[in-house]
Amino acid sequence: MSVNEIVPNERIENRILLIRGQKVILDRDLAILYDVATRDLNKAVSRNLTRFPVDFMFQITRDEFTNLKFQFGTSSSGWGGTRKLPYAFTEQGIAMLSSVLRGERAVQVNIAIMRAFVKLREILSAHKELAQMLKELEYKIETHDEQITAIFEAINQLLAPPPATKRKIGFEVREKGVKYAGK
Repeated sequence: MSVNEIVPNERIENRILLIRGQKVILDRDLAILYDVATRDLNKAVSRNLTRFPVDFMFQITRDEFTNLKFQFGTSSSGWGGTRKLPYAFTEQGIAMLSSVLRGERAVQVNIAIMRAFVKLREILSAHKELAQMLKELEYKIETHDEQITAIFEAINQLLAPPPATKRKIGFEVREKGVKYAGK
């Protein structure tokens, strides 16, 4: 049986979340993928805690959990009866799960998950390159806009009529007498 037949890529990709700036999969989602109970997965991990430092696995906070429930809809299947805050596994933590969970399905699922993370990295890399190209194009357009604006201002100054000279108001003192300005 191929890896895609055991777990389709889309099923894995839809379970990858971004929490604390890290791409993770929650323990309940991993349990579904590995076809084990969440409590059994967490028991296997707790028996091997030294293999899972904080950069491999962390427990999400109450606020993060509330935010996740809000995103996915409250009390949807599996979320409503959750008594403990879920654990989030990073890519390295999921790789470490292969040493904790045994069996052919665990191996195949682990391979599929690693491929999904690699595919995600490739997509993000392509997006970074595209974002950089867009940023460069935006800069060029902004500088062109500034130059075009300067050209229009110069043209407007050339087309503007010369300022009119104003008549002086008041008295003008001359040696022979006083005369009104403008007369």
